[in-house]
Amino acid sequence: MLAQLSVKNLAVVEHLDLSFDKGMSVVTGETGAGKSILLQALNLALGGRGDSSLVRHGKDKAEVSASFDVMQHKKIQNYLKEQSLEDDGECILRRIISSDGRSKAFVNGVSVPLSIVKSVGELLIDMHGQNEHQLLLRNDQQRQLLDAYANTGELCAQLNKVVAQHKKITTQIDELTSHQDARLQQQELLGHQLKELEDAALSEDELNSIESDFKTSANAATLIEKTSSILSRLESDTGVNTQLLNLNHELSQAQEMDDKLSQAVELLSSAQVQAQEGVYELTHYLSGLSVDEQSASELEDRLSEFHDLSRKHNCQIPELLKVQEKIQAQLDEIGGGASSLDALNTERSELKDNYQKTAQRLTKARAYGAKELSDLVTQSMQVLGMPGSEFMVGLVPKTEGVQLNGAETVDFLVKTNMGQDFKALKKVASGGELSRISLAISVVSSDSEYTPTLIFDEVDVGISGAVAEVVGQKLKELSRHYQVVCITHLAQVASFGHQHLRVSKTQKETGAKTTVERLSDVDRVSEVARILSGTSVSDKARKAAAEMITKSSN
Repeated sequence: MLAQLSVKNLAVVEHLDLSFDKGMSVVTGETGAGKSILLQALNLALGGRGDSSLVRHGKDKAEVSASFDVMQHKKIQNYLKEQSLEDDGECILRRIISSDGRSKAFVNGVSVPLSIVKSVGELLIDMHGQNEHQLLLRNDQQRQLLDAYANTGELCAQLNKVVAQHKKITTQIDELTSHQDARLQQQELLGHQLKELEDAALSEDELNSIESDFKTSANAATLIEKTSSILSRLESDTGVNTQLLNLNHELSQAQEMDDKLSQAVELLSSAQVQAQEGVYELTHYLSGLSVDEQSASELEDRLSEFHDLSRKHNCQIPELLKVQEKIQAQLDEIGGGASSLDALNTERSELKDNYQKTAQRLTKARAYGAKELSDLVTQSMQVLGMPGSEFMVGLVPKTEGVQLNGAETVDFLVKTNMGQDFKALKKVASGGELSRISLAISVVSSDSEYTPTLIFDEVDVGISGAVAEVVGQKLKELSRHYQVVCITHLAQVASFGHQHLRVSKTQKETGAKTTVERLSDVDRVSEVARILSGTSVSDKARKAAAEMITKSSN
C-alpha cells in the first residue's frame, strides 16, 4: 500500500509530505485548487511522462518520492527480487525532473531505467483517472483479472509451461529442418568418400610399409648386384672376414708371450664376429630379393592409388585409416540427426495434444467465470447510476495453434444504454462511466489478486443523490480489500472516507501555491458542509454533514 508521498517543487507545489493509511482516503478541494497534482505526482513516481514544464518556476528540479509497504504482497516482492531491488518489504520510487528536461528514476535508491519503474508501478497502483492510462483497459490485465476471479491462474501457468516447451522444440526442429538439404548433400559426399576408402581395402601394415616396399622393388636389380659384390669381397680368400680370422690367430699367439695384448685380441675377435654376422644378414637379405617386374608394377599402382586418396583427404598415406574412421563417425552423426528430428517431432506432437487438453479445460473454466463475472458487474453497474447498462466478458477464439495464455483472448465489453451494441471497454467515451464501470469490476472481483492500491479520479462525475451514496458505499466496501484513494466532488462520497485530505491553493507574489492537509474530525465536518452548501457554510449544512459522516461510518 501507498504509505507516503513527498513532493518538492512540482508545478504549484513547493513542498508536500503526505502519509496515507489503510482503507479509504478521500481528497476534496475547490475547483482549480490542484487536486490533480496528487495524481500527477504519483504518475511521475510510477514512471509517467515528465518534462521541464513541471518544474516549479525558479527552481532547478522537481522531485517526487512515493513509499510503499509491500510486506504482504509477494508478487511485488518477487519482482523486486528478480531485479535485485528488494529492501525488506519496502519499495521507494523516486523521480527527479531537471529544469533542462533530464529525468532520473530510482527504485529503493538504485538508479534504474524508466521501464523498470513502470513495471513496478503497474504492480503497485491501478489509477482510474479521467485521462490517465488505465491498467484495466489492457487485454492482458483483463485476462489476469478473469483468471484470478475464476481461479484459473494456475491452470494458465501450467499451459504456458507447455507452450514454452513446444516453442523450444519447434525452434530445434526448424534449425534441423533448415539445414536438411545441406545435410543430405554432405551425407552423399561422405558416403562417396567412405566407399572409395572401403574399396581400397586399407590395412595399417600395408599403409606403413608400401612406400619402402615399392622403393625396394624398383631398385631390386641394383640391390642384388651391390649386395652380391659385397658378399663375395667379404667371403673370398683375401676378403675382410678371412683376413680378420688370420690376424686374430696371429695376435692370439703373440698374446701367449705378453698378456698386455689381450684387449687387442678381444677387439679383433669381436670385429671378426661382426663381419661374419654381416655375411649372414646380407645372405638372408639377398635370398629375399628378386627382380619381378609384375610385382613392382602392382606396387606402383597400389602406391599411386594411396597417393590419390591422401591428396583428396589432405593427409599422409599412413593416416588414411583414421580418415576413414572419421568419415564413418560423421555419417553416423548425420543419421542420428535424422532420428533426433523424428524424436523431436514426436515430442512436439505430444506437447500439442497436452496443450489442447489443457486449453480446453482452461476455456471451459474461463467461460463459466466470465458468465458469473458479467452478471455480477452488470448488477453492480445498475446501482452505480448506470441503469440499462450491461457488462460482458468476451472470449474471442485465437487462430489455431499453440498459443500463449490459452486459446482465447479476453475482452471486457460494455453497452451503456439499452438497444446499443457491446463495445470494448477501452472504447467507452465517458470518463465518468468508465470510472464507475471500473469501480463495479473492482468491487465484484475484490477477492481476486489485484494491485494493492486503487485510485479513482472523479468517480462521481454525472451522478448525485442516492447513486452518489451507493458509490461511496461501494468504495468503502472495496477498501476492505485494497487501499482506496478517491478524488471526489460529492459530499456523499467524501463522507465514507477513513482519511480525509483537503487540497487548497493560495496566491503569493512568488506565484500560486498548492497545499494538502489531513483533516481532523472537526475540519472534516466543515469540509463536507462546504461541499454541500458552497462557499457559505451554514449551521444547517454542518449538522447535515455531521449526520452524513456518522451514518457513513456505521
